[in-house]
Amino acid sequence: MLFVTLLKSRASTSMERIARRLEWQYPEGVRVVAEYWLQTPDPSVVAVTEADSIGPIMAATAPWEDVFDITVIPAVTAEEGMAIARQAMSK
Repeated sequence: MLFVTLLKSRASTSMERIARRLEWQYPEGVRVVAEYWLQTPDPSVVAVTEADSIGPIMAATAPWEDVFDITVIPAVTAEEGMAIARQAMSK
């Protein structure tokens, strides 16, 4: 499953968050597709990840709840979305 995680800054400084990120690793079961650090507080980080279930994603976001408001959104790629749409339209 593909997940997009939006992290909105709400506590600590950018430098504090960066220092913390340098020490932190995604938990087992999370495959990182992309991680973007944006020059805005809302969202300030966008992470695109894959996992077989929501459990590893919850484990990845929990350590950051003190400094970010976090939104996790299940997603599909454009190619997957078009295939789903074609299948739905053919019925």
